[in-house]
Amino acid sequence: MTYCAAIRMDAGLCFISDSRTNAGVDNVSTYSKMFTFGAEGERQIVVLSAGNLATTQGVIGQVKKDIRRGDQTNMLTIPTLEEAADYIGAISVAQQEKHTGGGTNYEASFILGGQLKDQPHAAYLIYPQGNHITTSKDTSYLQIGESKYGKPILDRIVTPGISLETAALCGLVSMDSTMRSNLTVGPPIEVMMYAVNTLTVERRYRFEESSEYLRQLNSSWDARLREAFNNLPPIAWSNAWDESQARKL
Repeated sequence: MTYCAAIRMDAGLCFISDSRTNAGVDNVSTYSKMFTFGAEGERQIVVLSAGNLATTQGVIGQVKKDIRRGDQTNMLTIPTLEEAADYIGAISVAQQEKHTGGGTNYEASFILGGQLKDQPHAAYLIYPQGNHITTSKDTSYLQIGESKYGKPILDRIVTPGISLETAALCGLVSMDSTMRSNLTVGPPIEVMMYAVNTLTVERRYRFEESSEYLRQLNSSWDARLREAFNNLPPIAWSNAWDESQARKL
């Protein structure tokens, strides 16, 4: 399985992805699911992938081939991020249908985000059918893959006004929660932080399974959760509290 997320805030974009692929308990491999395309000072585009590995590799391979051949439509010439999302969606559908007739076992999803010169930064979630959605004022993040375990922390912390550093920490905690509950998601963990209007990618991090930082993050988060749990109001207070509130009505 896979877990990837993109967070859009006023300060920029943060991307996070795991690198584990799973085709059964005895067939676990490692592949990066984060890809970058761009020209410094002109555009920076990040693509995250989830789903059938053959399909995702086929899509990324086609994108790279179009750039090498200098095709009229490629990731370095396409005029808007929305059209880039359409482009990825069309390639994905073609790859799914190439040898399989589009069977559901070969589906893939993508997140595309970044910024083109003189345009706003944005992120898009591209479905297996090729259509897509984007972030909004009320939905500042997008997820693909095993999304349910890492969603609560994003719902509680992510707002348009948070910093890149806060978004990255939130993404890492979201990933940690997912890895804790689903063994098919795992390191290396990749994090990309893009500062708005810089049109350059400088802050990309890769955390291996042996990472001391990941270990400390996990330990600290576990400790804080236990501390918060231990400070919850005892359930014995519930009757007295509810009755006092009822008398006020």
